[in-house]
Amino acid sequence: MKKLTVLLAMCCYVLSLSAQDYVELNYKFKTGDAFELQQQSRSETYITVNDVIQRTTRDYNTKMNVKVAETGAGSFVLHWAYSDIKFNFNAKNQNIFVDAKVANAQEPLQGALKLILDQPFTVEIQSTGMIKNVTGLDALMDKASAAFSSLKSDEQAAYKKLLKDQFGTDAFRSWLEQLLVVYPVHGIKNGTQWEESVPLRTGLKGRIDLYWNLKHWDSQTAKIDGQGNIKTDKVETFTVEEGIQATAAIEGTQTTNYLINRESGMPSICVQNTEMKGEYIYLANRKKQLKKDLKVPVKIVTNASYKIKQVK
Repeated sequence: MKKLTVLLAMCCYVLSLSAQDYVELNYKFKTGDAFELQQQSRSETYITVNDVIQRTTRDYNTKMNVKVAETGAGSFVLHWAYSDIKFNFNAKNQNIFVDAKVANAQEPLQGALKLILDQPFTVEIQSTGMIKNVTGLDALMDKASAAFSSLKSDEQAAYKKLLKDQFGTDAFRSWLEQLLVVYPVHGIKNGTQWEESVPLRTGLKGRIDLYWNLKHWDSQTAKIDGQGNIKTDKVETFTVEEGIQATAAIEGTQTTNYLINRESGMPSICVQNTEMKGEYIYLANRKKQLKKDLKVPVKIVTNASYKIKQVK
């Protein structure tokens, strides 16, 4: 009897140790919780047209406020709002720098971004991190486009496209899906890898297959490494500068390092690098002086870092 008692105690101890190897990770919010997010990133695009390399850079230094408006069974409604936007766009020897908090009548984009500040839009997210929908941002883009009303029609179209490509619903959702970890619905341990696939929505059409790996966890934090494999749809068309229609055959990788706050599930720190290369196919268009399809080699490199802290 004594031997049986000892054996049962040993089994319970082993099972207890085994259970301690596993951790449940998910997003846990309460109504009224508030967060501040800071982003610093640079994206460089190199395209080679008729043996001439054209370089476009986009720099972001933005801050956002996130408030938890509603909590439900396995999902949350979050109100997001830009509190500061500094954006620099450089292409074809033209440089556009905007600080949304500074009035500048000479730059229409500055006026548009000023109209975006402190204007909330809604993100509905599941406790696993899957984004259910983003609402209110399209209406906000329409409101901000009023800053372009005094421009010529072609200039209005160009600015509206730039605004939508960088800050519209598809761009924001794609950015958020690649920022947040989608957690598995079961407990995991160090070395566990899991995956999710989401569509590209940043002008290019395609998918990104995301893989995460739990490296370490303790009572307060979890360290997670992420890998993304990017591949565009070769037949879907999109619009490049000057209204030219194109397709893209581009592949790439994304590496991300996260430090997760286990109390909320949000990343406290995120560092991300993306590299893509391939080619655009500019489709023949006589109005644009393209007599036949033109292959355009492309390389895109993006480096970004994020900090998120809970303030309430």
